[in-house]
Amino acid sequence: MGKPFFSVIVPAHNSELYLARCLASVERQTFMDYELIVVCDNCRDNTAGVANFYTDKVIITEHGMDGMARNAGIDAAAGRWILFLDDDDWWIHEYVLSEIHKVADRYGSALDMVTFDFIWKGVGYVSTQADRMNIAVWSKAFRRAFLGGTRFPAIAFTSDKPFMDMICAKHPRVYAMNRLMYYYNFMREGSQTEVHKRGGAD
Repeated sequence: MGKPFFSVIVPAHNSELYLARCLASVERQTFMDYELIVVCDNCRDNTAGVANFYTDKVIITEHGMDGMARNAGIDAAAGRWILFLDDDDWWIHEYVLSEIHKVADRYGSALDMVTFDFIWKGVGYVSTQADRMNIAVWSKAFRRAFLGGTRFPAIAFTSDKPFMDMICAKHPRVYAMNRLMYYYNFMREGSQTEVHKRGGAD
């Protein structure tokens, strides 16, 4: 069996109440040539059990950092293109992978990154055509060969920015789609982002 076209990486932390909605948005995609990788990082609830309902590729880690969880997913990924999806967010419609595939297949190795639009916390529409290199890694698809050995740093919070700084330094060839794909949810209690902003731990 050949490599999947996409690897979808979901870092998850104590998200048993939210994860099903996230993973269901992947399951309903019309483009089926993908693998779903859930990295259950420092979980103390039934997150892994929820993940196992949707995929047999569940990785257990104890980093307590979403960037390191994403790294574990990258290392396990077999897909030609990589996307990140946070555990309490979701893809808005079932054509996300299909629309990205059309662009990636058209340009092949001449393209390194695809960006797409998103809803920010339910109140704002963000167009990546206006800000193609914003720091949010979940609003982008990365060609695996371009990503190479680039990884997230081992820091507690906002690892997206230094990661994207490294990506920008490699001068990616970018296609900015005028497509609404992603819903970035309100920061839920108990998420890694919320925990780190409080300066505490579970």
